[in-house]
Amino acid sequence: MNSLRDKAVLIAGPTASGKSALALAFAEAHDGMIINTDSMQVYRDLRVLTARPTRQEQARAPHRLYGTIDAAMNFSAGAWITAAAKALAEARRENRLAIFVGGSGLYFKALTRGLSAVPPIPVEVRDDVRARLQRDGVEALYTRLMQRDPTSAERLKPRDRARIARALEVIEATGRSLADWHRDGLPPLLSSGQFSAVFLAPERDELYARIDSRFSAMLQAGALDEVAALAARRLDPLLPAMKAHGVPALIRHLAGEITLDEAAAIGRADTRHYAKRQFTWFRHQLPEFEWMTPEEAGIRVPRPMPSA
Repeated sequence: MNSLRDKAVLIAGPTASGKSALALAFAEAHDGMIINTDSMQVYRDLRVLTARPTRQEQARAPHRLYGTIDAAMNFSAGAWITAAAKALAEARRENRLAIFVGGSGLYFKALTRGLSAVPPIPVEVRDDVRARLQRDGVEALYTRLMQRDPTSAERLKPRDRARIARALEVIEATGRSLADWHRDGLPPLLSSGQFSAVFLAPERDELYARIDSRFSAMLQAGALDEVAALAARRLDPLLPAMKAHGVPALIRHLAGEITLDEAAAIGRADTRHYAKRQFTWFRHQLPEFEWMTPEEAGIRVPRPMPSA
């Protein structure tokens, strides 16, 4: 590759599919910069539980947007695309191959299709909506949303706490519904001729076994201590970092509600279900991604060891 200034490689796939290994191989072969495209790996509080690249791996190639955000922040797709634009500009200045890698479909969609232009929500509005949710319950918020923004309410499940709160805070902060904002979108960061995109699709049973094995390895590597430190901060449970796979169940274990084995089983199951949703989402939302197995992509992903 002679000039990498206007090029990018997009590597997506379900959790534990080997994305980071492929990205690192590309970066070392083509003088690349790896840009995180995973909504959980941005949080500095969750290095172990989100399987962020190790310090040794990060030393082998430039990495951007990993562990840069505090768990107390609600880091949206809009905030990510702003940060990603700066990372992409840096890669181009240095004539590096920009390699976007992760499993967050909305981030990839924002990157290649654009994003709705919802402005930042004032802290006082967000705090008020969350306080009402805690005090009055999701049913009261849904009723209020039906009054203010029936179009958005009809698209949501009546007990979807996070999305109901988000839709209500948008209409109360801006006077416009999410549907209105979605019509006035931001342009994509990359045009169709500027990138190649691959979705890693391992065989399902092997992937699920690898997810189970990796969750056990995370516990051995200190994931419980990591979650204990996060729980001690007493953050809003609706924050994205507080809903990372494994976090709610491990917090329940720390509170004495369930055993560690039960928490681990929940964490593994939640992660497997998420991987299944990732397959479905990318197939329907981003069909331009080329699907291939890790072997077809030329990487070797360690086979899972039996779970403890």
